[in-house]
Amino acid sequence: MVGASDRGWRPAAGGGDHGGVSATAHSLLAAHAVPTDPVYTVLLFLHVASALIGFGAVAVSGVQAAAAAKGPGGHRDDAVRRYFRPGVNVAARALYGVPVFGFALIGASRGSFSANDGFVIAGLGLWAVAVTVAEAVLWPAERRVQEMVADDWPGTATAGTLARHCRRVVAASGVLVAVFFVALVLMVGRF
Repeated sequence: MVGASDRGWRPAAGGGDHGGVSATAHSLLAAHAVPTDPVYTVLLFLHVASALIGFGAVAVSGVQAAAAAKGPGGHRDDAVRRYFRPGVNVAARALYGVPVFGFALIGASRGSFSANDGFVIAGLGLWAVAVTVAEAVLWPAERRVQEMVADDWPGTATAGTLARHCRRVVAASGVLVAVFFVALVLMVGRF
């Protein structure tokens, strides 16, 4: 067994064997050490990538909806038409990967983290808010914008309705981006 003097440090006076750190603080720090094994690292990458892709797509939806609300005739017409082509915004659905990979991270943490940790519970609550806003407001309004841009974007008959749906997309996107930044501060602050 390697002794304290062989490891290149000596215990501080009154600090036990923990280099001046109390035994309680040392055990708390050791319990929440971030794992560095490859499986944990890959899961962390997938968790972060899901959040960045999902919330990034939501932010782009807001930007494109703001452009669509102005109507056709600008240099962004093609980009708006491409973005709001009919179909599911698959990139935004990456939001569903966030808790999946988050819980996988907890499992791979070997006890360093728990589903009962405050930041995990808060993060899950923020995710629930984000998905509720996306499912109830953003994605339905986005589908209406897709239909209107594809059918008769230049038409004046739907201009008021299009603007209303675009405002919903922009507002919901803003809420989701705010949720993302709160979650980001929470998660990064935890480490």
